Amino acid sequence: MCGILAVLGCIEGSQAKRVRVLELSRRLKHRGPDWSGIYQKAGFYLSHQRLAIIDPASGDQPLFNEDRSIVVTVNGEIYNHEQLQQLLTNHQFRTGSDCEVIAHLYEEYGEDFVGLLDGMFSFVLLDTHDNSFIVARDAIGITSLYIGWGFDGSVWVSSELKGLHDECEHFESFPPGNLYSSKSGGFKRWYNPPWYNEGIPSTPYDPLVLRKAFENAVIKRLMTDVPFGVLLSGGLDSSLVAAVVARSFLSSKVSKHWGPQLHSFCIGLEGSPDLKAGREVADYLGTIHHEFQFTVQDGIDAIEDVIYHIETYDVTTIRASTPMFLMSRKIKSLGVKMVLSGEGSDEIFGGYLYFHKAPNKEELHRETCRKIKALHQYDCLRANKSSSAWGLEVRVPFLDKEFINVAMDIDPEWKMIKPDQGRIEKWVLRKAFDDEENPYLPKHILYRQKEQFSDGVGYSWIDGLKEHAATHVTDRMMANAKFVYPHNSPLTKEAYFYRMIFERFFPQNSASLTVPGGASIACSTAKAIEWDAEWSKNLDPSGRAAVGVHASAYDAPMPNSGVVGKASSKLINKKAKMVDVSNPGLTVST
Repeated sequence: MCGILAVLGCIEGSQAKRVRVLELSRRLKHRGPDWSGIYQKAGFYLSHQRLAIIDPASGDQPLFNEDRSIVVTVNGEIYNHEQLQQLLTNHQFRTGSDCEVIAHLYEEYGEDFVGLLDGMFSFVLLDTHDNSFIVARDAIGITSLYIGWGFDGSVWVSSELKGLHDECEHFESFPPGNLYSSKSGGFKRWYNPPWYNEGIPSTPYDPLVLRKAFENAVIKRLMTDVPFGVLLSGGLDSSLVAAVVARSFLSSKVSKHWGPQLHSFCIGLEGSPDLKAGREVADYLGTIHHEFQFTVQDGIDAIEDVIYHIETYDVTTIRASTPMFLMSRKIKSLGVKMVLSGEGSDEIFGGYLYFHKAPNKEELHRETCRKIKALHQYDCLRANKSSSAWGLEVRVPFLDKEFINVAMDIDPEWKMIKPDQGRIEKWVLRKAFDDEENPYLPKHILYRQKEQFSDGVGYSWIDGLKEHAATHVTDRMMANAKFVYPHNSPLTKEAYFYRMIFERFFPQNSASLTVPGGASIACSTAKAIEWDAEWSKNLDPSGRAAVGVHASAYDAPMPNSGVVGKASSKLINKKAKMVDVSNPGLTVST
């Protein structure tokens, strides 16, 4: 991931302004430690902090068209850049960068070219013929992006809040799948697939079609000129990513960077579920596996740095970001600059615990649509910023545009969780990779109960955070929380503790408004309460709830899995004893 910062149409075009833009751009250097670049024309500045993944030698930014009249600064990867170049036979490319194609596509197609891009991206493009500009963000919001407005009529764009929050009267998160045009002076949606409007699809489930779409999504993300690996917690999603990469590794040109074996990475407290499961999957796939252990105190010591980098006070995001932040530093120290990860699967397939209570397929589908639309505020934000803090790029094949189209076009009746039929959460995904003749994963891994990342790294992690927060936030402070923080008022001491740190780094009202919901909604979604009112009693936002649902969901045998449901129930109940006894409604997440 790179860092971009643009100031567009400011009154001042002086050397002092250039120095200030460079100063602000340096706040993003962690995202791109390999090179820095800036373009200036009058009151327009496009700056770039580069993480070199493709064409490290010549792909420095900003990038230009042939006569340098079109300027672009990009954060991300364009996976179909070679195919797009074939559409541009009359253009000369000066670098091997996958992002250079953007400038030439604009010349040919104008603002409408964005829909041709297949990848994760945020970019600013300046047309110096009339000083018009466009800003765009990828379909789901995998890359982070913010936009702000100055008193002088200028528009500011930055990969992170810290690049613009001191300079803008108002700023906000740039909406995914949108384009901002100076000509129209506003946003317009460029990404509008059928699922986005929440209509109920009716395509029959075909496991082979789903499998092939996911394999394609993974393989296209092996585009790299630097060493890479996979994050491997041993859960279903990361294990499937690793399995597909492992099968493709030897046949892909990327293996030349690290030899014939794939590298995998996992983090957890000593004895954590993820460390054990990750090691087992790594042994099965034959990866060179790297385990990183941390302590609760290590995580607590990192909390301020984590909040500064991920720019949120959302409780579940901070809990999960901290181990990922620590792991990313270790991975980068090994010389790795890119990893593949499993974000997005739970949102697409209804993998969270409360989906057990979905009353019908219509409700389930609409909720998956809503969850995908919110990913840029939660899991995408976590994955992007936790890793970018150390100059590491994370690619997420489950959020591939084509794969989402296939997965979200399946009749949601197939995604309904039906324990009496052996259909547990994400059954359609598990079944697609349940290959008897050439197994992708062992059965018990393919049908492993989901762990929320912040639980999988060790059950004492969250409890340690709560205990630490309780020593810093008093009952009197909590009594006044709604007055001190009237927007997204914290309902727990842990939430209050994070909010204090966030406000110290980002005191502006606009900054607090970029965080949705805070800790106020149990199980991170109002639907959980709507489908089961009991969950409204749980102030913990993580989804550590409803052990009864979890146990009953696994009473039935899982078809062809070799895993008996009641045995899983006993394991779940055993785990439930490990959580905070002060809140008996809490248990391990699914």
